[in-house]
Amino acid sequence: MTLNSSKWIWRVTAWISAIATVVLVVGFINAFQDVNGSYTEPSAAEDQITGSTEEENPDMNNPDEANESEDNNDISKEPSTVLPPLPDDIKITAIGDSLAKGTGDNTGEGYVRRSIQQLNENGRKSELLNNLAINGLTTEGLLTRLEDQGIRYALEKADLILLSIGGNDLFQGSGLVENGQAGAGEFSPEQLVQEIPRASERLKEILQNIRQLNPTARVIYIGLYHPFADFQELLIPGNIAVSTWNHAAQQIINEDPNMVLVPTFDLFQGKLGQYLSSDHFHPNGDGYQLIAERIAKGIL
Repeated sequence: MTLNSSKWIWRVTAWISAIATVVLVVGFINAFQDVNGSYTEPSAAEDQITGSTEEENPDMNNPDEANESEDNNDISKEPSTVLPPLPDDIKITAIGDSLAKGTGDNTGEGYVRRSIQQLNENGRKSELLNNLAINGLTTEGLLTRLEDQGIRYALEKADLILLSIGGNDLFQGSGLVENGQAGAGEFSPEQLVQEIPRASERLKEILQNIRQLNPTARVIYIGLYHPFADFQELLIPGNIAVSTWNHAAQQIINEDPNMVLVPTFDLFQGKLGQYLSSDHFHPNGDGYQLIAERIAKGIL
């Protein structure tokens, strides 16, 4: 598998995950709004998930024009440049939040060390320069950390940068983490969705800063999953927020041909009891293994 094709496999998988969520959201969004009268954000969020549905279609009475439009759409899906190959000896730096740190994995390896092990076992020599992840880190906190000279040096020397950030922005401020771990309770769906534009702008700035520090490194961003989807009252707002975030992140990443998003939503959907740790938020060892295998598969 080429690096170029793997980039699109990740994107297709991300879109499939988002579409699956939309099917669920559309069926239940009106009922959810009736219960939460003041919550008017899901409609906007749903638009962001699905993208515009009002695009003008080619004249169906003019087959040539329709075929031409279809050909143009196919061309637009091609990357503007070919992805540069990774070196034979891949130097890796990880940065971000507790997901990048491996919290919840009893072995302490997380997806970072597990993916490196996968690469080495399959003949791609890889080594970890540094794991700079911190539990509880937000996009705002990561922007500040990118000013640290030691962190900048570790990013500059990497061939591959693994990044996980955004989950704390979404879940902490809304109370979803606290109430989800407690089993239920009050939380703010409005704040859950309203935080996305600000946090996604910070994500864009983070990725731009990383690219300025290292113009050639492959950057792999780990998409979010919904850890509280097994609670009925948290299912719809959480799915909307996570899918909207992942879509926004994908649009940012699409601007750089040497960045990819690895989706995780589908890995945990309907399997939270199997792949979450006891804190009901972070993956367990098996969950991290799934993420690591997906990362490695796109590189091998």
